[in-house]
Amino acid sequence: MESKTTYFEKPGGEENTAMTLALAKQRAEELGIKTIVVASTVGGTAVKAVNAFKGCKVVIVSHVAGFREPNTQELTEENRKLVEKKGGIVLTTTHAFGGIHRALAAANTPPAPTLAMGDIIAMTLRTFGQGMKVALEIATMAADAGLVRTDEEIICIGGTGRGADTAVVLQPAGTHRFFHLRVKEIICKPRL
Repeated sequence: MESKTTYFEKPGGEENTAMTLALAKQRAEELGIKTIVVASTVGGTAVKAVNAFKGCKVVIVSHVAGFREPNTQELTEENRKLVEKKGGIVLTTTHAFGGIHRALAAANTPPAPTLAMGDIIAMTLRTFGQGMKVALEIATMAADAGLVRTDEEIICIGGTGRGADTAVVLQPAGTHRFFHLRVKEIICKPRL
């Protein structure tokens, strides 16, 4: 089997978003994949994704409320409504690689370095780029929520900062079976 991987000159999602979505859509059509999972913070990428993947199940994974500052949700209500109106599903949940141990690290004064398995996994995946870490993490989060099947391939799209710059074909797994997750193909990513 032969497949093409596109490498962007630099990370950063805004300038790479349109191409990432187009490449992912093309590969989804070639493989007959109908489930797409996309990370989105404020919702701009989410709206673009539901427009690009008409006819597919599109799951948008957002930050938890209070991620950046207490009592705030970064995904705008306007973008949430646009996504849901077009049939997209919004999942807002704790980062699979973050969890409660981050609260322990933040509670230390001064903060003492603490590493948990999720941190090690996240740091390792970031060697492939921030978007790769995000793509695998949102696949796990969507599997935990029962929004994707773990016996079917899906496409996951993540990014570095705003927008999208990484897309992969993978077979997801829930957090408790994370090491059963399989990355089948890298569609695109930044060349680091």
